[in-house]
Amino acid sequence: MKFSKITQIIEQSFKFAPLIHPPRWQSRDVSDRPEMATYEILNHSFVLDLEGEDLRFYQELIKPNLPWADNHFTEERVSGHPINPGEQWKAWPYAASAATHKEDVFDHSYAERYWPKNAGQTPGGYVEEDLPSHRGIRFEYGDLHDLVTLLANEPLTRQAYLPVWFPEDLAAAKLNKRVPCTLGHHFIMRDQKLHVVYPMRSCDYLRHFRDDVYLTVRLLLWILDECRKINSSWGEVQPGTLSMHITSLHIFRNDRRLLETPARSNG
Repeated sequence: MKFSKITQIIEQSFKFAPLIHPPRWQSRDVSDRPEMATYEILNHSFVLDLEGEDLRFYQELIKPNLPWADNHFTEERVSGHPINPGEQWKAWPYAASAATHKEDVFDHSYAERYWPKNAGQTPGGYVEEDLPSHRGIRFEYGDLHDLVTLLANEPLTRQAYLPVWFPEDLAAAKLNKRVPCTLGHHFIMRDQKLHVVYPMRSCDYLRHFRDDVYLTVRLLLWILDECRKINSSWGEVQPGTLSMHITSLHIFRNDRRLLETPARSNG
């Protein structure tokens, strides 16, 4: 499906979406703030056909927040370091909101979840020395590099899944902490096409949706390039599809009117 059709369907669906008011937004109590009620589309899924590898094409098509999205991706998400808090959050258009969730560090960051082996072991998350890796129940943590290595050497694997939601997030939620909206990314190659499946538990359509889509497309293109460096057979593989499932796709009560402005573009 084309991206313009995807956004058209979503924005039409919001006209009939029910209004709900959960008592918490992220880690904040909003039970007494009626403006924080949201129109919600429950269990929304779509498949976006990826057309080539020209980054400028996806920038114009998806219209993410630039240059923030590109700088955040290259300098933090795929840096190889479990950076937290980093610097790029300050350039995000909604930095003032993000600051309310930050003390010395955020409760989590994408860079920490992509590179969790040494997360939290050094100030800021920049790792230079040889540090012991975090362990799960029986094995050491894997990271984005391990996913690339697995996928590059076993192109037909079904196991190339990068988790972003960790078991600790259930305990964090009980403590009213901020937890990831992204559950993870599953990459699979079939018929010389690399596909990604992207499950989310929650997504704010106006503030996050386009960035989430764009950054996932960028991640797929980055992984494809890294696989080509390891295994020459990946030279013929092209981008395939982004399949996205969002349990709660929502928009705040006072924001829904913004979907009706004549100048708005569906992309």
